[in-house]
Amino acid sequence: MAAKAWGGRFKQETDPRVEKFTESISFDSRLAAFDIRGSQAHAQMLCDVKLISENERDQIVSTLDDIGGEIDRGEFEWKTELEDIHMHIESQLISRIGDVGRKLHTGRSRNDQVSTDLKLYIREAIEKIDLLLLDVQRAFVAHADEDMGTILPGYTHLQRAMPVQAAHYWLAYCEKYERDRERLADCLKRVNISPLGAAALAGTSLPIDRHLTAKLLGFTEPAANSLDVSSDRDYLAEFVFCLSLIATHLGAWSEEWIIWFTTEFGFIQLPDSYTTGSSIMPQKRNPDVLELIRGKTARVIAAVQQVLVLLKGLPMAYNRDLQEDKIAVFDACDTVIACLELVPDIIEGAELQKENIQARLEEGFLDATALMEYLIKKGVPMRTGHGTVGQLVALCESINCTLSDLSLEELQKASNLIEEDVYQVLGTENAMASLCSYGSGGLEPVKEQLARWKKKLQ
Repeated sequence: MAAKAWGGRFKQETDPRVEKFTESISFDSRLAAFDIRGSQAHAQMLCDVKLISENERDQIVSTLDDIGGEIDRGEFEWKTELEDIHMHIESQLISRIGDVGRKLHTGRSRNDQVSTDLKLYIREAIEKIDLLLLDVQRAFVAHADEDMGTILPGYTHLQRAMPVQAAHYWLAYCEKYERDRERLADCLKRVNISPLGAAALAGTSLPIDRHLTAKLLGFTEPAANSLDVSSDRDYLAEFVFCLSLIATHLGAWSEEWIIWFTTEFGFIQLPDSYTTGSSIMPQKRNPDVLELIRGKTARVIAAVQQVLVLLKGLPMAYNRDLQEDKIAVFDACDTVIACLELVPDIIEGAELQKENIQARLEEGFLDATALMEYLIKKGVPMRTGHGTVGQLVALCESINCTLSDLSLEELQKASNLIEEDVYQVLGTENAMASLCSYGSGGLEPVKEQLARWKKKLQ
């Protein structure tokens, strides 16, 4: 029983099956560096408030450095009976410096310790993911610059709708990932509150300085309510939700490019290094990487449910259920990072099939809305203009032509307000050029957007 830090009041050994069932070292060992960092800050604080001496602080800090080095080099032995990363490190500390090591846990509990470790982990993960999202945005901006002037059919309901600049399409994803970055930055505000020193649930009678440990660890301030600290995983649920939206954006982008890569669309060519072949059909180039990014989205979204269901209905303060939170968070974080590390190179290596796109650009009446707005400018009520253009589209479909193929006489049969200048808005290129509202897909608005993004991402 001496091996258990909590074993003083127990008379029987823990059943080995219970040790195996309750251990978390198999997944929380990755928190080692954060646990050591938090422990060193705690030791510094204990020294400052005279609960340990400077010599004891130095022994603790240097020994923790040694333990961290062994973990980094793969020389550290993990034992199921020591349960978690906290007890592994503390046990080693005590075995090396004896009673000095036993003083480290003064004024804290594993309850506030694990939350501190998790917040340090999430804070580092947010920084890494933000940089990866920045790389994705820069890849899209580079494509926007390259494809300025190229026109794409815009879709709603996967039906051709209105023409837009290709650059407008690329920059739309920059906006989505910018919101992802903003959400992570906002999440960081709540992550960056220190739990350390809240102890088990009610604080401590010892003269600890929680403001000092918060400062040493780069937190904004200490959490204000010790009881809340033990049960609080809001920051973790929020972080996983942020990851789920990133994954959702990645999945939607993958889905679109998978469709664009088909022979039926033929809009985009993917680099060979990010596609695979078939074991039986020699002609195949499959977008497997994009399909897996789309598929892995499910795991990240599932992590949100896992965390929320875990937290639902827990009584106040710490419950062992919370041990299970890390599995979902680690997997969601790893999955998003793995996807984001590939995405910029896929974007940079992809090429629009401009000839294929141009060859079919006049299909689908992409200029219909432009014609309706032409009528509005002539004084026609919007709904009347909508119906008029709908009738002209039906006429074109019946004789297999485009709106710009219709003669002025045929157009004027639908509305006597139509004049020769109508041909300045008919045709996909003219329809795109007529777009002028702020944030639209016309040439000038997109140039403004691109300039803004270039400046923003410098």
